[in-house]
Amino acid sequence: MKKGCVFFALLFLSHGLIAQEVKPVKNVIMMIPDGTSASVYSAARWFKYYNGMEYKLNVDPYLTGTVSTFSSNAPIGDSAPTGSTYATGILQQEGNVGIHPAVSDNDLFPVDSPRTYQPAANILEASKIEKNKAVGIVVTCKFSHATPADFSAHYYNRDRYKVIAPQIAYQNLDLLFAGGNGLLTDDMKNHFVKNETTLIQDDKEALLHFSANGKVWALFDEIAMPYHIDKDLDRIPSLAEMTEKALELLSKNPNGFFLMVEGSHVDWAAHANDPATMIEEFLAFDDAVGKVMAFAEKEGNTAVVIASDHGNSGFSIGSKNCSDSGKLSLEQLFGNVSKYKMSSVALESILIHSKPEKIKEIFKEYTDIDLSDEEMEMLLSSKNYKEADYTQVGTSKNLAYNIGKILNSKTCFGFTTGSHTGEEVLLASYHPQGDILKGNVTNRELNQYLQKVTGLERSLQELSDRIFAKYDQVFNGMNWSIDKGNPNFPVLKVKKGKNILEVKAFSSVATLNGKPFDLGSVTVYIDKNDTFYLPVELAEKL
Repeated sequence: MKKGCVFFALLFLSHGLIAQEVKPVKNVIMMIPDGTSASVYSAARWFKYYNGMEYKLNVDPYLTGTVSTFSSNAPIGDSAPTGSTYATGILQQEGNVGIHPAVSDNDLFPVDSPRTYQPAANILEASKIEKNKAVGIVVTCKFSHATPADFSAHYYNRDRYKVIAPQIAYQNLDLLFAGGNGLLTDDMKNHFVKNETTLIQDDKEALLHFSANGKVWALFDEIAMPYHIDKDLDRIPSLAEMTEKALELLSKNPNGFFLMVEGSHVDWAAHANDPATMIEEFLAFDDAVGKVMAFAEKEGNTAVVIASDHGNSGFSIGSKNCSDSGKLSLEQLFGNVSKYKMSSVALESILIHSKPEKIKEIFKEYTDIDLSDEEMEMLLSSKNYKEADYTQVGTSKNLAYNIGKILNSKTCFGFTTGSHTGEEVLLASYHPQGDILKGNVTNRELNQYLQKVTGLERSLQELSDRIFAKYDQVFNGMNWSIDKGNPNFPVLKVKKGKNILEVKAFSSVATLNGKPFDLGSVTVYIDKNDTFYLPVELAEKL
């Protein structure tokens, strides 16, 4: 960082918090349309209008401003650090999930280096621990993916699902609805049995009819749920259906609840430069917004914040391929894309197993496009299909990429990248007394609002220092060792007199003299500094 920026950075850290008074409420809901740029809102409205629906979106009456969202060392963030900042209030680096970042050469603002790798407590954990609220997560991606992990796990690498997934299981969430059956382990399933969590797998009716008072997880498919445009709604629930069920179940807690809902696949479709799928995903998210806002306005003691975590793809209505953009009709802009009945990924899964002579017919069925001979050759030369020229095996594009290229050639939509973008994202906010979040705020300020509206008496940093203290400080003067027989899940062993305490990494269950007990929060082990982070109160057990 340039020296001239240091003063501004310090000013940001000390005064960059929202100054408004916010009345705490019973229920707090955070909704994230992942990777949704402002242009997606516009496209979704016009798409609805072209297809005979109301021009407005459910989110429209609640739009209140924008969010500047970024990483600790980069203006463009991915879902791990940006969502983690929403959850924890701590700016983080690419790949970080709920953790204090390491110092880098290009930090945008000063990093608290003594806290590097300390897990940062999040708003979900605080709602559960400090306010005794019910907590839940509803997403369409795998449950260990970046955004759900932002609100329920802690690690420096978002891709280490082996240590992130068990943390989420051991958070003892009141509910989680997501994809990811393939990520469950026997240990996680055994924990569900012990803490009386009902596990529903690939059973939509069982989820929608679930009415018990206990905890519940409902998972669909091996990894992530399908795109909404590809989804068999008789088999897999929509995001709106899952959200409505979550509201029903969480409302049973007299202390209220915290719920995070993510429209996960808007981001994925944007990465794929797939406009029809992206629009359908956002509209599915907006249906969930409708369920949430109807609940909030009727219930009377619920606050809602809606914001994407970052932009994606530089999506535009209009492109350099279409001249005279001001003369393009609604039909020219939205006619073809409205005929696409399947994502490029799903169409690939069909074509890749189809004989060449059937491809034109299948493509026509799902897109209404008559493929030219040149387009056919491009599809057949895809490197994961059958190469037209064997010399191109290592350089040609995948079938899904080429499908997308053909689909986009028939529209006037533009994409500048297949990656994330750094523009501000739209903000929507609702508060029963009108104490809404408005104007332009940073992702850190959004977290400060969540802390205020939840009514936390102590800051998240204070909670972090209580439940994520370094083990050598907690057990100072005692005998301890770290058993790394299982390198993914080391075990801390502490001895004092005749007492032996054993704490497994990434779990909320420890044992004292062989007897298990609940810690109230998850433990985290960081291999980079060979350190366990765990509750301060554990020392009192010995």
